[in-house]
Amino acid sequence: MKIATYNVNGINGRLPVLLRWLDLAQPDIVCLQELKAPQEKFPQAAINAAGYQAIWHGQSRWNGVALLSRIGEIHETRRGLPGDPEDLQSRFIEAAVGGVLVAGLYLPNGNPRPGPKFDYKLRWFERLEAHLATLIDLDAPVVVLGDFNVMPTDKDVYKPERWQDDALFAPEVRAAYHRLLEQGWTDAIRHLHPDATIYTFWDYWRRAFERNAGLRIDHLLLNAPARKRLVAAEVDTRPRGWEKTSDHTPVWIELADPPQRKRR
Repeated sequence: MKIATYNVNGINGRLPVLLRWLDLAQPDIVCLQELKAPQEKFPQAAINAAGYQAIWHGQSRWNGVALLSRIGEIHETRRGLPGDPEDLQSRFIEAAVGGVLVAGLYLPNGNPRPGPKFDYKLRWFERLEAHLATLIDLDAPVVVLGDFNVMPTDKDVYKPERWQDDALFAPEVRAAYHRLLEQGWTDAIRHLHPDATIYTFWDYWRRAFERNAGLRIDHLLLNAPARKRLVAAEVDTRPRGWEKTSDHTPVWIELADPPQRKRR
């Protein structure tokens, strides 16, 4: 089972890029972020024609998340992160697909720091930590994936000294991410590539992609049952080099099939 996350940075404007990648990579389950489209403007017909079912949580102009599946029905379990009924931003969607619980998220950017947007980011992280505490010990595999807007360590950012004042690299934000790991979640990319230079985002300016001056801010976290099935975790850099593409690129994992129980 191939599960991917992709911040598309505007699903309608970059729909040809997304459809090209889906056809090329053939992921089984995909979490999308930053749809930048209201609920009624999601391109459902095009996604269905590509062979995928979809659920989505849209928002006009900003945010928005979706889950796609080509391996069967999507059983939605949650829309919106619990903990603040007044939070109307479309940043979290969760569903069971093919025996795996998939939680897709788009964590707030938090800039400028300090300020209200940074405070909101920290509160959102606290709510995420509380919710994931209810999922970590499930017997079923759980994958939490998306754009976390955090570089966990110095190795996850090109020239970290330039990012000391940024909300994506703030000590409080990195500490919040590491608290998730302390809960028992496994960072799939770092689990299989502990020392590699790996980025998932490159700015459009100053030829950042060509210079590989990037950030690793798109992550996939696994609970123990999912980690036991992990056989691959990679970044697909191909779409970042295409015309009219997102500043992010897809990140994916592969989970082995569950062991079959022998009949007595």
